[in-house]
Amino acid sequence: MIRKPEDLPFFINAQRPVFPFVATCGQRPQDNIAPEAVLWASQTQEERMGATLDILKDFPPTSKAEWRDKVEKDLKGKPFDKLIKKTYEGIEVQPIYLQEDLEGLDYVDTQPGEAPFVRGVTASGALKKSWQVAQEITLAEAAEWNKEAVRSLGRGQTSLNIVLDAAAQKGQDADSAANTADSGCGGLALDSLADAQAAFANIDLGAQDCRLGAGASGIAATAILAAQAGDPGKLSGFVAADPLGMLARQGTLPLSLECAYAHMAALTRWAEKNAPKLRSIAVDVSAYQESGGSAVEDIAAAIAVGAEYLREMTNRGLSVDSVASRICFEFAIGADFFMEIAKFRAARLCWAQVVESFGGSESARAMQIHARTSRWNKTVVDPWVNMLRVSTEAFSGIAGGVNSMHVGPFDEIFREPNEFSRRIARNVHIVLREEAHFDRVVDPAGGCWYVEQLTDQLAHKAWALFQEIEGKGGMFKALSEKFPQAKVAEVAAKRAKNIATRTDRFVGTSMYPNLLEEQQEIRQFDHEGFRKSRKAALDAVKKNRDAAACDKALADVRGKAASGDAALMDAAIAAAKAGATLGEIFAAATEGQNAGPSVDKLNVHRGAEPFERLRRATETFAKKNNGAPKIFLANMGPIPQHKARADFSTSFVNVAALETIANNGFATIDEAVQAALDSGAKAMIICSTDDTYPDIVPELTKKVKAAKPGMMVILAGYPKEYIEAFKEAGVDEFLHIRSNALDLLAKIQKHLEVIA
Repeated sequence: MIRKPEDLPFFINAQRPVFPFVATCGQRPQDNIAPEAVLWASQTQEERMGATLDILKDFPPTSKAEWRDKVEKDLKGKPFDKLIKKTYEGIEVQPIYLQEDLEGLDYVDTQPGEAPFVRGVTASGALKKSWQVAQEITLAEAAEWNKEAVRSLGRGQTSLNIVLDAAAQKGQDADSAANTADSGCGGLALDSLADAQAAFANIDLGAQDCRLGAGASGIAATAILAAQAGDPGKLSGFVAADPLGMLARQGTLPLSLECAYAHMAALTRWAEKNAPKLRSIAVDVSAYQESGGSAVEDIAAAIAVGAEYLREMTNRGLSVDSVASRICFEFAIGADFFMEIAKFRAARLCWAQVVESFGGSESARAMQIHARTSRWNKTVVDPWVNMLRVSTEAFSGIAGGVNSMHVGPFDEIFREPNEFSRRIARNVHIVLREEAHFDRVVDPAGGCWYVEQLTDQLAHKAWALFQEIEGKGGMFKALSEKFPQAKVAEVAAKRAKNIATRTDRFVGTSMYPNLLEEQQEIRQFDHEGFRKSRKAALDAVKKNRDAAACDKALADVRGKAASGDAALMDAAIAAAKAGATLGEIFAAATEGQNAGPSVDKLNVHRGAEPFERLRRATETFAKKNNGAPKIFLANMGPIPQHKARADFSTSFVNVAALETIANNGFATIDEAVQAALDSGAKAMIICSTDDTYPDIVPELTKKVKAAKPGMMVILAGYPKEYIEAFKEAGVDEFLHIRSNALDLLAKIQKHLEVIA
């Protein structure tokens, strides 16, 4: 069991000088900057030619107290706290970080490759082995999958990322999936050895690492892969079998948890003996981030699930070192650049402490991380911006020290990526490696005072949450009590509020929309047709196999299903070679077991969805009614008087694909009233200045309402002292920078009959 936090102190006090954001190569940060380089960078061209610069003399030190005193004077009475940003992790980000912020952080004095592995799991970082370009290939049909895999491996991909379709991850063949929509959904239908032969034709499975996304149990899928490989000893990479991850994301499991753990133990024992380079356990916490959670929930969930797997496997007789060294952690990379760097560093720190508490050796404490760019912040509207988003996320992953990574194609959230989108996503890796040379740097964030502080604070907060989960009896019991779900939902609610008010923004969707954007073609996958084609293919497999030999092999699987022994994998591989399908092997390995557990699943979603719904509603209306409804701008006075608010108002309603009727301004209220009525618009926005509003708004509003009672009147701005008076005059809404844009746009759409 995990010892108490006070028994596992994170750090001991230590002091050392560290330079900010130093790139190190197997050295401590302060060892990596030559004094002459510092001097050269500080000199003018003339000084470099002969004069000597005395840095200490010419740049006298300034204390933090002196700096703060100067800042407070510049703020002119505003509180200093205005400069402090509070993150979703509950961390207060200061406006400046100094060397003194490293005091007490003992881990910064360790070398890369040394426990607790904050600075990376190897001494050479990416110098000897760069992060793996592990792009997901999600085509459903084996021959098409093979074509794309061969093309990708020849164009920069260095690891095969084999994502199975939803049916296979549930242990079902595509031709007999309980839900037709699972057939071919989201990945490869690897239903038999024949499919593996087609999918991996002309591919040496031992030539690169492989990630096999197997679902809750890795037995059946790994058996087919191993049968295809011939010699499983050449397989490297990991099997992404993660029952608690699948349970959190989907709410149910296709087998009992006890059975899933038996399979995990059997696969781990088999790999230990037959495939020493293949990791057999995954901890995938991407669903926590993609439900709106913060880095704290990410890390806490990861180490809590990891700890539960360590307990379950050691209870079944496996050693701590064997289990810990066969786990690969999977994270989604969010948009907060520095926070995500710190997340991976803090996760390694926490995990090293967990394994140490179980008695694991130093080498077993190293955390292997596979990451993918998040889906949470990607948009269907203006999806090209997704290319920019994944670039910064990929940089965070590399700087944070991930071992392998998938960069999402810009269109992966709404269709099967095409050749162009796959190439651009793959090239993000290649540019960061070949042009930016991040594979030549060890621990890029080492010594950055800001990142080091974030790492420390994240580690403590995540550890505290982890202890809460442990206190509830572990991750499964916590999920059953809805505890992690509630923690994530709490953060997601804060995000939703900030998204609605556009404090958090989605460029091209909730801000700066492009009304000329053409919607991308979305080809719907024919799940029913695919299911029929799979039935024909699997019928042929079953017809041509030795039925007696296959039945005997499956019986052997049934006999060893609950053993947790490596013999189960041997039997499963024999069954795959005899022609048994994935679904048949899974059914045999789970026969007689209890039903799978169910919990409230995490609310996996994308942050931009509410704004996308607004826009799509207007676009649908426009198609049916030969154009979008327009809003009249009652611009009062000369252009300099109204332009700023008119532009802001136009951009505001454009977010919902609504258009405005613009003009150069009106000199009199009567002119504005007449123009508004003549426009035929059902809503108008008054745009001018706060100083002129008292003389304009009441009269203008009353006259428009008298002539057209159904006109919605919106005022651009929020003059506090006149709000009630303007409401009495008939103003319906106020449009300003602090508006709840989601709520206001929905009200406007409802008034314009865009939505019911």
